[in-house]
Amino acid sequence: MKVARDARAIACGLNRTGFVAFPPTSAFRECFPLAGAVVLLWCRAMTKGIPPSSFAGEKLVCIRGERVVFTQLDFRLTNGEALLLLGPNGSGKSSLLRVMAGLLKPADGHLAWNGAPVTDDREGHSARIHYVGHHDAIKPVLSVLENLRFWARLHDPRTGDRTAVTALERMGLERLAEVPGKMLSAGQKRRLNLARLLAAPAPVWLLDEPSVALDRASVKVLEAVIAEHRAGGGMVALSTHADVDLSGARELHLDHFAAAPGVVTGIWA
Repeated sequence: MKVARDARAIACGLNRTGFVAFPPTSAFRECFPLAGAVVLLWCRAMTKGIPPSSFAGEKLVCIRGERVVFTQLDFRLTNGEALLLLGPNGSGKSSLLRVMAGLLKPADGHLAWNGAPVTDDREGHSARIHYVGHHDAIKPVLSVLENLRFWARLHDPRTGDRTAVTALERMGLERLAEVPGKMLSAGQKRRLNLARLLAAPAPVWLLDEPSVALDRASVKVLEAVIAEHRAGGGMVALSTHADVDLSGARELHLDHFAAAPGVVTGIWA
């Protein structure tokens, strides 16, 4: 049906791979309220074949140096969901993402995957997490394609070049394929780091201010890539000070979990 195809095309926006944004964009829902509901139901149906998964943290406490960054923090993510981390500088957005990734041990509380502590299977937890932080992971002497090929094969040694090339194309880096990493601009380095998400797939994306150094067109591509990931049942936790469209995302305000005045680190020693 032409109407259905048109509605699907509008919902996709910049999404060139055929997935529908999950959930449909607010602009689409305003213009086509009934069709928007249909597309949303279609998106949910697309994830029905994916085993249900949950990633949660309970009563998390983070201490950096002598400062309690946050305390008694809970979160929960399931298939297709996004968590938007908000708060002023120093409220613990980056620290929480590192805790979620297993790179920083919480002073108290625990993380669980499908109800089981992630400490029971640290290797399995690392395999399902893709963390992109502030610092780039680009090898300066390798070309753009070689960098992505390295990450793709580290994830899966059987991966061919097509996966890396597809990721380059998706992030608009195909013309820079042979350029050494050290020659890239800040925005190009950021896009290369984000291309790792596609070259080495993982169900959980933890993104620390991923839109930094990106122009508006690249932010739109990032939004579409995240929507595709969620449509496929993936989970996303993202910190940002910029305007990134994460339709249907739940907000977690880190400043709501600041320690009360007078709390000292010794109580968790």
